[in-house]
Amino acid sequence: MHRTIYLAGGCFWGVDHYMGLLKGVVSTECGYAQSVIPNPSYELVCTGTTHAVETVRVIYDDEQIALSFLLEQFFLIIDPTLLNRQGYDIGTQYRTGVYYTDPADETIVTAALNRLQEQYADPICVENDDLRSYYPAELYHQDYLINNPRGYCHVDIAHFAQVQKVVCPTVLIKQEQTLRKK
Repeated sequence: MHRTIYLAGGCFWGVDHYMGLLKGVVSTECGYAQSVIPNPSYELVCTGTTHAVETVRVIYDDEQIALSFLLEQFFLIIDPTLLNRQGYDIGTQYRTGVYYTDPADETIVTAALNRLQEQYADPICVENDDLRSYYPAELYHQDYLINNPRGYCHVDIAHFAQVQKVVCPTVLIKQEQTLRKK
């Protein structure tokens, strides 16, 4: 079954490319989540007045990858202790977060963030919230690093080669399927 999660990890170009390389991810799309203004433009989002965050919509096959594993991979490419920034990108639109539409995902996201916090002395700043709004970003943001291979990215490019080799353990997939049936 295809499921959807929304991930904010700074500039969406690198997150989009990285997640799209992960086995079990069906599709990705750059967009703006949590905006209080309908269908904001990139320029408007950059003002900070929309409360929008650059986000990647990730559609994945839950028979190939577990959400908890997908989140572990996501956490590898962000610094979860930074507030409103990743790399050289600074502003509220570059905050980190995980946004869900299925209430069953809240438990999985919360558990993943609790495990992540155990790895850091500083508090993590990753939002964990239901998705209130999502608008696709402009066409030139989609597949940006494929169309612009030398484009800026805060994600270390070594991660792109490594992620193609990882496979989600079957036991995690089965655990989440059982959890969702309850």
